[in-house]
Amino acid sequence: MSSTQVENTPSSILANTKATPSSHISLAAFSPKTTSGKVLNFLAPMLDKLLGIKKLNNLYIEQNFSGLDKQDFSEKLLDALGVSILSVDKLVKKIPKTGKCIVVCNHPYGMVEGVIIANLLTNYRKDTKVMANIALKVFKEINEYFIFANPLKPKAAINTTAIKQCYRHVENDGLLVIFPAGRVSFYQNEHKQITDGHWNRLAVNIANKTQSPILPIFISGTNSALFHRLGRVYYRFRLLMLAREMFKLKNHQITLSANNLITPKHLAPFNNSEMKNKLLRLQCYLNDQQYFQPWPKDDVKTSISPVADKTDSALIKYELDQLPEKQHLLSFKHYTVYYGYQRQISNCVKEIARLRELTFRDLDEGSGEPYDTDKFDATYMHLFIYDNHNNQITGAYRIGQTDILQKQGGLEQLYLSQMFNFNTNFVSQQEPCLEMGRSFIIASEQKSYHSLLLLWKGIGAYVCQNPRYRTFYGTVSLSKQYDPRSVAIMEKTMLNASVGVTAKTAFSGQLHPEVSQFIEKNTVELEGLSAIISAIEEDGKDIPVLLKQYHKLGANFHCMAIDTNFNQTPGLLLSVHLPSAPKKLLKLYLGDNKAEYLTYKG
Repeated sequence: MSSTQVENTPSSILANTKATPSSHISLAAFSPKTTSGKVLNFLAPMLDKLLGIKKLNNLYIEQNFSGLDKQDFSEKLLDALGVSILSVDKLVKKIPKTGKCIVVCNHPYGMVEGVIIANLLTNYRKDTKVMANIALKVFKEINEYFIFANPLKPKAAINTTAIKQCYRHVENDGLLVIFPAGRVSFYQNEHKQITDGHWNRLAVNIANKTQSPILPIFISGTNSALFHRLGRVYYRFRLLMLAREMFKLKNHQITLSANNLITPKHLAPFNNSEMKNKLLRLQCYLNDQQYFQPWPKDDVKTSISPVADKTDSALIKYELDQLPEKQHLLSFKHYTVYYGYQRQISNCVKEIARLRELTFRDLDEGSGEPYDTDKFDATYMHLFIYDNHNNQITGAYRIGQTDILQKQGGLEQLYLSQMFNFNTNFVSQQEPCLEMGRSFIIASEQKSYHSLLLLWKGIGAYVCQNPRYRTFYGTVSLSKQYDPRSVAIMEKTMLNASVGVTAKTAFSGQLHPEVSQFIEKNTVELEGLSAIISAIEEDGKDIPVLLKQYHKLGANFHCMAIDTNFNQTPGLLLSVHLPSAPKKLLKLYLGDNKAEYLTYKG
């Protein structure tokens, strides 16, 4: 009967006509034309009932799914199953509206997530295609969504055809979805939890060839405990139970979550397809909300005081003019680097404390007071840049001379003793060191390469005057503007097993076991760490510039702790043995005095 004939048929006749489903939802639909196929055909009714396939077919008939448009069908199916999808709007904003793009997802349920993703992304982009298990072919109404493959038979001809279709679709600027595991998640002894099996490299290979971005999406939840128990008895039970599992999703909420789009630039530091594939999997599982622990809320201040007014520049200039010549460390263009003590330059230190508060507030690290100051300002040295054109201080370090400070009252004279427990064998108690801290560069100068360089050349000039200082140590503050997962990854990646120091208040960031195992089993270089962090951070920010700087100098990272005196900010403790730093950097920072400094015998 044609569609025109249907339209012209009296409704009374239609009411008495039983509709024939266009999809044949039965195991018999997959029966090959062989002897074993005939057996399967014979047993199909009994197996359909046992495995929940008959129930699915009944739902198909009762809900009038037959002949529906793919979007109507999938929406009606999800509604009938009682599934709610969360975080949709936030997710689709991460996908480009046009052009090449690949989406990769974990595979927690086995069937329903393919329909969910297909429906969701087709609403956003009509050119969406999903590489899916041939089992979904049973729903003819939604066949158009999919490029079918057979994960149970890797060498099947259909898989070769599917791979070619996938490449072609992306090359034609389409949006392609791949479930790299190819089969439903199951209990893994290696991970001691339910997770995907091995991810194939198809998505990475297509991305490499087509220079396409990839978005890893994490799909929350899992199948029932019975499903996983039987799956551990015999792995094929998992496949047989997939239809029955769909009916356990009544009133079930599934959250879809993702970090940033992974660009070819993110993947570049990883030098082979396997490592790139592992990065995608890592980014997927980082979004498991079970392992996401937001920053604790800051103590609510009754009021935040305005930052103090600028210190009179004439008073600052007067103090600078009174400093001994050796405390004028270097000049570059209209900038000069000095060092001094509060007793010499009280107005300079006052302005430094004001600028610190101003700068740190932008990073959610401010004290909330007019000045960022404490008792250590009076005993520490202040090394800073002065802009002679604009008559302002543009950046500074607060530096403690550990040999002098400890003579004045032991470890309590060191700021970092408030954050860490130092044993007698830690470097600061074994030799004269410089404790580096409270560094900042004002906002208007932060994009300028020369500001940080001038501070470090100033430090170089100071140690050449005082060559007994061979080692300096301090913390890199990891602002709470970073995602806690980023901080946890930096901690796990950067720290070396260290003795002699422990945290007074430890950082308690959580990571998904898959992420922890990836870091434990793979060497992550700094470029790779940058790629991981910038893919997590909503604004795409990189790891701190200062962390990179210390890493280049050959820093040893010892311990992470929370600075309870600095707005609960995590700090990564490190030490640098300056004579062991790369020669190129020593030449840059020490200049012509490099050889003399290196040969100093003390």
